Amino acid sequence: MNPVTRSLPSKTLSHIRRMALLPALSLLLLTAACGQSASNSSTESSSPAASSQPAAESSSAPASKLTLMLDWYPNAVHSFLYAAQDQGYFAAQGLDVDIQMPADTNDALKLAAAGKIDLALSYQPQVLMARGEQIPVKSIASIVRHPLAHLMAPEGGSIKTPKDLEGKSVGYSSIPLYEEAVKTMVKADGGDPAKVQFVDVGYDLIPAVSTGQTDAIMGGFINHEQLLLQKEGHPVVSINPADYGVPDYSELVLVASDEGIEKHKEDFTKFLTAMREGQKFVQEHPDEALSILMKHEDKTAPLDADIEKQSLNILLPLMDAGSEPFGTQDPASWDKVRQWLIDSSLLTEDIKAEDAFVNL
Repeated sequence: MNPVTRSLPSKTLSHIRRMALLPALSLLLLTAACGQSASNSSTESSSPAASSQPAAESSSAPASKLTLMLDWYPNAVHSFLYAAQDQGYFAAQGLDVDIQMPADTNDALKLAAAGKIDLALSYQPQVLMARGEQIPVKSIASIVRHPLAHLMAPEGGSIKTPKDLEGKSVGYSSIPLYEEAVKTMVKADGGDPAKVQFVDVGYDLIPAVSTGQTDAIMGGFINHEQLLLQKEGHPVVSINPADYGVPDYSELVLVASDEGIEKHKEDFTKFLTAMREGQKFVQEHPDEALSILMKHEDKTAPLDADIEKQSLNILLPLMDAGSEPFGTQDPASWDKVRQWLIDSSLLTEDIKAEDAFVNL
């Protein structure tokens, strides 16, 4: 077995993204999506930093309970959530937040739409595609504001720009979004997408490129696969799809159901306040934030502390909203992603961008 493959957890990231971005199931299935999910909720830290935080808004009033389902197992991108929990920011807003890991990576949107959980982490294109399947969910915050899934090819090889893929093979994991992204990139670079060979490598993106099974891969994440490949002696160059015609979409967004937003708008607004405090803590105390994260490591998916540290360094600038509060969403981004999905035949014209997101 390839050493890179051994370094991956039992659920590879490519598998996660494949499941997460497959066309959404019908609403009939939503009501049955009540399977058990492994909980990663934790008790508050007794550290001095946590004890110094303000008490909940009303010590006599019971905390409002919210359930949040992650997109994958706990890792660096979720540090702001665990910091908000550990440092008492959720409690200060009168919230009791249960952070859960999905038993199946396609659970989060389904369970949110069905009212089984309150909040979920998902992906901007998927939210629009879910609306196209009449699944009533909206994004309420942009978490990672730029693509993490890049086109990757061996460092020092012949592929320098997307046009170089003519006559070459690209491994991907059956996700139409990734195939369309490559076609867009090649065309934008002056190449002919019809001359690119697409190879469905299933869950095995890393071995596909490390063993030369394919000339490049699409769907590997710069804060995960790229780091693992580098660590195992297979460095790759990564090409950002946003540099070649693909809209600069948000890789990760916070999602709730239409009904949930109507019923729990006040609590969700408080959640956003607390998560912003959590992100500020991560920015100011990255090492401590990673230490908090490591306490929530899932036994089925052990974390590599060095990889997570590198990952956080990559993520922080991509999560920065500039002069706007962390999580603020740009309407223009949603318009551009919607139009690209329509142009790629992944969405119909009747789906409107404004129905897929809201800034609370």
